[in-house]
Amino acid sequence: MSRSAPRPGEAYPLGATWDGSGTNFSVFSEAADRVELCLLNADGAEERVELRERDGFCWHAWLPEVGPGQRYGYRIHGPYHPEGGLRCNPAKLLLDPYAKAVAGDVRWGPEVYGYDLGSGDGSLSSLDSRDSMPVSVIVDPSFDWGEDHQLRIPWHETVVYEAHVRGLTRLHPEVPPELRGTYAGVASPPVLEHLRRLGVTAVELMPVHQFIHDHALVQRGLRNYWGYNSICYLAPHGHYAASGQLGGQVREFKEMVSKLHRAGIEVILDVVYNHTAEGNHLGPTLSFRGIDNAAYYRLVPDDPRLYLDYTGTGNTLNMRHPHVLQLIMDSLRYWIQEMHVDGFRFDLAATLARELHDVDRLSAFFDIIQQDPVINRVKLIAEPWDVGEGGYQVGNFPPLWSEWNGKYRDTVRDYWRGAESGVAEFANRLTGSSDLYASTGRRPFASVNFVTCHDGFTLRDLVTYEQKHNEANGEENRDGTDDNRSWNCGVEGPSSDTRVEGMRARQQRNFLATLLVSQGVPMLLAGDEFGRTQHGNNNAFCQDNETSWVDWELAQVNSDLLAFTCRLVELRRRHPVLRRRRWFEGVPLHGAGVADIGWFTPSGEEMGDEEWGQGFVKSVAVFLNGETAGHDPGSSLGLLFNAHIQPVTFRLPSLAWGDGWGLEVSTAEPHQPVPAPRYHAGEEIVVPERALLVLSRHG
Repeated sequence: MSRSAPRPGEAYPLGATWDGSGTNFSVFSEAADRVELCLLNADGAEERVELRERDGFCWHAWLPEVGPGQRYGYRIHGPYHPEGGLRCNPAKLLLDPYAKAVAGDVRWGPEVYGYDLGSGDGSLSSLDSRDSMPVSVIVDPSFDWGEDHQLRIPWHETVVYEAHVRGLTRLHPEVPPELRGTYAGVASPPVLEHLRRLGVTAVELMPVHQFIHDHALVQRGLRNYWGYNSICYLAPHGHYAASGQLGGQVREFKEMVSKLHRAGIEVILDVVYNHTAEGNHLGPTLSFRGIDNAAYYRLVPDDPRLYLDYTGTGNTLNMRHPHVLQLIMDSLRYWIQEMHVDGFRFDLAATLARELHDVDRLSAFFDIIQQDPVINRVKLIAEPWDVGEGGYQVGNFPPLWSEWNGKYRDTVRDYWRGAESGVAEFANRLTGSSDLYASTGRRPFASVNFVTCHDGFTLRDLVTYEQKHNEANGEENRDGTDDNRSWNCGVEGPSSDTRVEGMRARQQRNFLATLLVSQGVPMLLAGDEFGRTQHGNNNAFCQDNETSWVDWELAQVNSDLLAFTCRLVELRRRHPVLRRRRWFEGVPLHGAGVADIGWFTPSGEEMGDEEWGQGFVKSVAVFLNGETAGHDPGSSLGLLFNAHIQPVTFRLPSLAWGDGWGLEVSTAEPHQPVPAPRYHAGEEIVVPERALLVLSRHG
């Protein structure tokens, strides 16, 4: 075809930037000797344009009459020398690392590998990958946001709902069939109404960056459902869009964010900047590997043919390289400024802090985040571990960060299953984990508390299964972790015994109630509010089917549990003492007669050194004094925990702690008692076996 000659263009911004009359293309590669831009027609025909301008290893040109919807990729001419960490191969069509949209899928075959599969990775493959590759797409960035902006809901008022874009609505009967499993489905009226009713303030979406379905999974007839296999960090995953993959996914994502914001709900993205979908040295050549392997990946210093792997996926992004850092920062700013998201949860975040080998909390990544005036204003959540040595870093992230608190999960599970863990440990987790976060100047909301998340059992399965049941994953049930730390009545799997099922329902209420009366930021797993099950699969990463999708019929079947969860979130909203911005002191403050928090034995006596030293305590009362936080006495709450398998009689503390206590919640019953019983100072209350009572002060 005839086309006007390209102009030099600009090195920045990287990627493909349409200006209304043409598009500027720029790609970084220090390894390249020559770079070709490949423009692809709908029928697959390819036009190659050599990028002759190079500034600071950024190859660039401006092409007139090239605009939104145009498919493109790159071919990189340069050395193929795996022993030296170089893997350029111009036979491979490569995705733009800065692509803002991607169309198509990988068609797995020898064509997508940079080496000859029959001869090992030392041999250069001459097979062209064009017909087997997804392609980058130029997008029109315009969108009428109106008055939309980041909501900036304070951390201490935040309730997070972890969800999967596809799984959340794939089975929703009230979402139009063509919108199920899409961004538009997430923002559809029935889903928004459910989220509003539940009272959550943020949805944390599992990965939406463009990702790849692993070859090994495809061979087994499975898919990478979770999406922790990113390949383009600025592109929303195309298959989650009802409006197509030629830029429609960008507009649809923006519309989803805008509608969630209008409903008062923030959008937090689960992002995977620690590794890419290209795997280890025997993986495919899709983008980064073929553009500049040694720049983008951590290579073994004395054998750069191989990759350092702190992620368990085969590779680790090289956070020490300035262009890799730039890519991640540009990606974060893009999602904030152009897509209006409100925050990020960083998968395997300890990997991002590895400067050499050890995890360094003052690494360049965190330094740059701290100084960036755009990124440092949104919510930042770390998954504070990776699979490398010394990778468990709960409590060790910098002051701007909140963390998924794995110790909270383990301690709360231990408590309700009756395991031998110390009362001090339980007290720390219930009150925001000051032992982990206070010394670095952080507040209770540094702790993102959860009992369940996408990785592991659902809440229903946690109380139902003694063992994992991951047989459908095709790994002979060897995958996943044996993470069942709950009490399941000694019966494996669903039971027709009403006593067993009744106690399982109570345990679910115990976990939910404990989560929502704890200091910190509660996170719910989508569907746990009405008993979603994965039938014992605790590693459903490859189950893009009814195993993982939220079954909305359960919202009717388990309507009592849903109503109970809604009531707990509303209780948290009504009582500021559950949403403190500062740590409990445990001593009288500002002339108050009693402390801001008190811990009591069932006899009504404050716990002393002897009680704290007893180790595990199955029954304990906690009273939260709302007056010391500047609130009216009605904000004060009493929490009576009983993890015994027998009822325990509690005596309320002295009149100094208040009088006129009304029963707000009993996990022994799904319904709120009407009228609510009232109790007085010194009065006895029987707390049923394995139950939590929440009392509020009315006098």
